[in-house]
Amino acid sequence: MNFVKRLFWGQYRFYSISTSILFVWMFILDSNDLTVQYRLWSELSEMKAEKAFYQQKIKELEKEKRMVIGNPALLEKYAREKYLMKKPKQDIFVIVDEANQPIE
Repeated sequence: MNFVKRLFWGQYRFYSISTSILFVWMFILDSNDLTVQYRLWSELSEMKAEKAFYQQKIKELEKEKRMVIGNPALLEKYAREKYLMKKPKQDIFVIVDEANQPIE
């Protein structure tokens, strides 16, 4: 207690009060306070996870693309399954599950 009293009422009073005000301003009152920094950090980590997910998806799609481009039969199968394309005078039947999602 004596140390705190000397710190705020002793010869270093100006420096200790100025430092205290600065810390309060930086950590509580500023537009980039601790809560904002935490929120931005969590958004950044979410975006990094999304980036990794999409990079994995891109690799999978590039692999599919390499497989489909060289094989006309596989290209036709891919177009029929993914994009529901058909030949003239053909009908397409899509089987769906309980959630109204197509079954692959």
